[in-house]
Amino acid sequence: MSVLAAGEHIPIDGSQHVRPLLDRVERGGALTGAELRDIRKTLDAARALRRFVGQRKAALPNLHRSGMSDPSLDVLRDEIAASIDPDGTISDRASPEIRRLRTESANLRSRVVAKLEELIHKKRDLLSDGYHTIRQGRYVIPLRRDAHERIEGIVHATSASGGTVFVEPRALIAAGNRLKMAQAELEAEELRITQALTAAIEERLPELRDMVCAVEHVDVRQACARLGIDLEANVLDLSETPDLQLRRARHPILVLDGDDVVPADLTLSAGHGLVISGPNAGGKTVALKTMGLVALMMRAGLPVPADEGSACGFFEHVLTDVGDEQSLSHSLSTFSAQITNINSILEVASRGTLVLLDELISGTDPHEGAALACAIVDALCSRGAAVAVTTHYEPLKIAAASDPRLENAAVGFDFEQMAPTFEFVMGIPGVSSAHRIAQRFGMSEHIVQAAAARVPRETRAVDAMIAALEEQRKRWEASEQANRQALASLEQERAEVERLRAEGQARFAREVRKEEESLRDVLRAARRELEDARKKLRRDVSENAAHALREQIERSAERRNQAEQALSTDESPSRKPLSAPPEIGSWVWVSRLRSRAQVLAIDSDDRVRVAAGAMKLWVGAGELQSTEPPASGREPTSPKVASPRATRSVEQPICDDNRLDVRGLSVDDAVAMATSFLDRLYGASVTTGYIVHGVGSGSLRSALHAHLKREAHYVAGFRSGTLEEGGERLTVVSLK
Repeated sequence: MSVLAAGEHIPIDGSQHVRPLLDRVERGGALTGAELRDIRKTLDAARALRRFVGQRKAALPNLHRSGMSDPSLDVLRDEIAASIDPDGTISDRASPEIRRLRTESANLRSRVVAKLEELIHKKRDLLSDGYHTIRQGRYVIPLRRDAHERIEGIVHATSASGGTVFVEPRALIAAGNRLKMAQAELEAEELRITQALTAAIEERLPELRDMVCAVEHVDVRQACARLGIDLEANVLDLSETPDLQLRRARHPILVLDGDDVVPADLTLSAGHGLVISGPNAGGKTVALKTMGLVALMMRAGLPVPADEGSACGFFEHVLTDVGDEQSLSHSLSTFSAQITNINSILEVASRGTLVLLDELISGTDPHEGAALACAIVDALCSRGAAVAVTTHYEPLKIAAASDPRLENAAVGFDFEQMAPTFEFVMGIPGVSSAHRIAQRFGMSEHIVQAAAARVPRETRAVDAMIAALEEQRKRWEASEQANRQALASLEQERAEVERLRAEGQARFAREVRKEEESLRDVLRAARRELEDARKKLRRDVSENAAHALREQIERSAERRNQAEQALSTDESPSRKPLSAPPEIGSWVWVSRLRSRAQVLAIDSDDRVRVAAGAMKLWVGAGELQSTEPPASGREPTSPKVASPRATRSVEQPICDDNRLDVRGLSVDDAVAMATSFLDRLYGASVTTGYIVHGVGSGSLRSALHAHLKREAHYVAGFRSGTLEEGGERLTVVSLK
């Protein structure tokens, strides 16, 4: 089903029903050209199937195991294909002799036909029609009966009216004889070829039978999958116990017929019974048959038209009593036939048996029938069977309400519209509503009222109770529906709030980045001004120039400090001024570095020596702020590098095993080789690889670097080689 849902198709089209052919070969019979063609078609299908499942062994292990056939059968397939054309005739390639005989036969036939056409042209007045034909395997011309003696030859046939005689002219007898002999030799050669191919098939009969089993098995599985897709079905879990737990189950035949099927939740277990009641035509029998079909579909390994979360056990027997079994030939009434069938069910019923009874014990006194129905259901449950029964009997409904092994269920009915809703409700019984339904179908009102007056008081009380339960259920369902709608509305509102919050955060982040970039521009400009001022000061050392440059430097330094302060404030929201002088070993925030650093030493001149990774320098105490120490207790090796990737291992020296030379290759080939090379190193736990690409125009180096950036899931980093390693002509790759 997953293969078909993905738009793929298991390639077994063209396979033929060849089991009878293999049986004939086993009995010593020979195959015709058309039959050999069918064998080849099936071999083609088996080869295509073998390739298909072979490419998907990991994804479809069961299909791979059952769909494989002997690959050596391809030799037999090629041998048949070399001798048999697609139309089932013997190919000219089958043997040199058959090609020669066909050429000879064709030439002889052409000469015979040419002589016939010449004779027809000359003797037109003696012919009944201007054509030639074949009778008894000989070429003849149609002569009038009164003229056949005027052309010497052999008469092979006459027309139905007797007015035409088909004569083989004497001048063509010798050529016709040669043609017949050539055709006989041709037929003998064709028979020899088919017998040889049949003998080759006979030698591989066991492998061919296994191949046929594989193709047929996959064909059946694909048909099951297509049925499952047509039914919108699921492959259910097989319960360890014989029970049914169906969610939104649909009758499969009604689904295939295109009907708008109302789904039902059906629950039934071994040793328990389900008593289904409600009005006629409300769907009781449909629910009953749905359970039976689902059980049988599970036994056959078919997808079931029920939602995910459903489950079904394996029922060894599915026994039914559905429909009128009256038999005049055996002198059985409806009641007698039903009792006979139920007796046979009682003999077999046990744990692992599903029993479906439609209108149990009808056709007899209703009071006695109800009592007998209750006893039968009790006996079946005692035997461990899972029982589902439809009924109109009030005592059976009451028994289901009091017996813990039984449960009532009802099919829905709309009393306002006086029509069934086909809804299936567990836990409550249903009312038959016979009087209302009779009135709906045209029965006189006074008859219906008279009938209602005769209904016993107890029955009316039960119907009233059931109607009240149904009304309460509808109110509960309406309340639940309102709650679901309110919950859905709240979920929508929550999703909208989350969306707006995400948009606000994204907008704030964009504004922060924009402001940060602006501050960085100011900082870069201030740095450039300072550098320009220093250069000018070195060129012009006059007092006026020095004073002007000093003022410019002070202004640039002030702008730089303001920009650095703003950037550092953005990047470390948890900082605050130092509340006490720093101590050796403590962590501080250095504004100049925009990074955490650890205090190494404190000078008497209010200077502090700090270490930020590998960088160590003296800074003023006024540049320090408090900050939280890093989680690991130590700062990364560089204050400006923070990577979520795994820590890179120590680089390994270059050698033949971790070196790849791609010089002279195209970009595509070099990238492909680099991918395989890095995969091999990664699988062997080698942490460093060297790719030699040369200098040239730099296009190969750029393509490799771009590819390495895309492979960040296992490439920790890369760099150009040092002078000792080879410089720009190679790239050093570090693997995670």
